[in-house]
Amino acid sequence: MTGTDMQSDAIILQADHLSKQFDLHEGFFARAGKIVYALNDVSFVIAKGESYGLVGESGCGKTTTARLLIGMYRPDSGRVLYSDSKMDIALLKKEALKSYREKIKYIFQDPARSLNPRMSVFEILTAALRYSSQWKDRDDAYARAAEIIEEVGLTSADLERRSSEFSGGQRQRISIARGLIMEPELLICDEIVSALDVSIQGQILNLLQDTKKKRNLGYLFIAHDLKVSCWFCDRIGVMYRGILVEEAPAASLYKTALHPYTRLLFDGAKGAWTQSSAEVKTTLKKENGCPFAHRCPLVSDRCREQCPDLVQTSATHKVRCWEKQ
Repeated sequence: MTGTDMQSDAIILQADHLSKQFDLHEGFFARAGKIVYALNDVSFVIAKGESYGLVGESGCGKTTTARLLIGMYRPDSGRVLYSDSKMDIALLKKEALKSYREKIKYIFQDPARSLNPRMSVFEILTAALRYSSQWKDRDDAYARAAEIIEEVGLTSADLERRSSEFSGGQRQRISIARGLIMEPELLICDEIVSALDVSIQGQILNLLQDTKKKRNLGYLFIAHDLKVSCWFCDRIGVMYRGILVEEAPAASLYKTALHPYTRLLFDGAKGAWTQSSAEVKTTLKKENGCPFAHRCPLVSDRCREQCPDLVQTSATHKVRCWEKQ
């Protein structure tokens, strides 16, 4: 399903012109007034049963976007709209926000840090369930935990073990089970395979694909690896310095990529080095021009002076580049 043929009732989440700034803390003697422009006018939608990938180098705003979507941060401007409520999540009251967070679950990059080593797997899986609207009793929770732990490739006997007894890939399976136990509509997967060996990455990605088909789950899949994202996702949004620069179907992006930065990422995946393979600059001041201008081989004066809009170049493709408009 593409971004242009979705019906409104098929959309789980909509990021609507999200922007976010942070104070830059550089230590005790930091000067006041320094700002990081982390996110700038980002918009996209995720449909039921769709895997939407956010791809880009470290510091481009992917995780900030994810944390805005779950309400960990509040946007400086823009809205996050949830399908059932048809409302900005910032306006949801206590019980409605609690219900929303049962439907949108976050899986972190490092399971060693996100799983409490003092708790059993059963306690980890059911900690949030205990305080949710779905809690019945311990017997029901144990039955649900046993079913979900087996779905992710472990056994019900593992419920009595502690997370520190497992390997990195197994811990990530536990994290996925914790996200699934309340039957969410969307999983936000924040670099969840980047710290794993390649063979284990494949196993986790296959697990996520199987789970998606079984449960009609949506995914926001955050990664810096464009090859992995193109294999796993249905659509890809490419981010650079807080701005969405291109969006296209994942299956064809390697052939149809229009933005110079997207092509640079594909070149990097092949091991190629180009004159634009420079370090990402932190955005410490509001820019009027294209954020990629300092690295772009196609840069013109117009690029430095004015940022292009994200425009539709076909029914399924959008790009933010003066040279492609």
